[in-house]
Amino acid sequence: MRLKNGALSAMFFLPAGVFMLVFLLYPILLLVRDSFYKVDFLNASAREFVGLANYVSSLTSERFLKALWNTVIYITAAVGVEFILGLILALLLSNAFKGSQVIRTLLLSPLMLAPLVSGLIWKFMLNDQFGIINWGLYKIGILSDPHQIMWLSDSKFALFSTIIADIWLTTPFMMLVLLAGLKGIPQSLYEAAEIDGASRWQKFRYVTIPSLIPVATVALLIRIIDAARTFDIVWVLTQGGPGFSSELLSTYMYKTLTRYGQVGESSAMAVIFIILLLGLSSFFITKLWSPRKKAA
Repeated sequence: MRLKNGALSAMFFLPAGVFMLVFLLYPILLLVRDSFYKVDFLNASAREFVGLANYVSSLTSERFLKALWNTVIYITAAVGVEFILGLILALLLSNAFKGSQVIRTLLLSPLMLAPLVSGLIWKFMLNDQFGIINWGLYKIGILSDPHQIMWLSDSKFALFSTIIADIWLTTPFMMLVLLAGLKGIPQSLYEAAEIDGASRWQKFRYVTIPSLIPVATVALLIRIIDAARTFDIVWVLTQGGPGFSSELLSTYMYKTLTRYGQVGESSAMAVIFIILLLGLSSFFITKLWSPRKKAA
């Protein structure tokens, strides 16, 4: 009977295992292999072993370090604001009130759009010639000229503009996950805290926040990884420009491969990128998730 159950489990796992092997592990192995070679973009069979030269070239490249720094800023600003806004909205919607269902549905509407479509929407809205953002700021008196801020063509605002678009697109995801976490907190914990004379702030600090840590950790980890690999929005809005002011690792790797034909160097960047994301994921799981599990 055990053998039959084991064989049945293996049969169910086999399709997923084959899928991961073919579409995940095999490409990663090819990526790691190419990172040690100088590869001719037009003739993949013509390759020259260069060892760690591609890694050294990437890590000492000012443009790569600039893209890495921009990516860090992008992740920190976008995910940080999304988490704060998502938590505020989740707290407001956790208590049912008249119209809360309609408001929740409207707030989730950006999730129905593809990142590419979202980028196109914001490209028109942030246009310095006819965009509604500049027009609105001009009408309320913040700008003296409706063409004053060039959101997408000024290096001071380009990266900030892509962050705004990302926040608008993915804050509903953070709100939805945190709202589910709030709904999962046992009401008995709040009743016990109220019996002990806890104030509303104390209940939030000592009941809500600790109970939300596992859900918040997963939500933050998913969003950090997702924000780190953002491509569509940035490419549609700025393509990493002007100059390299809004260049992220994803757009730089794409340009290195398709525009400059440097297969080996782009592969090395991708491997470095994967290692950084794995390290970040490990940090979140060990530092934030594990202590919570031990405490439980």
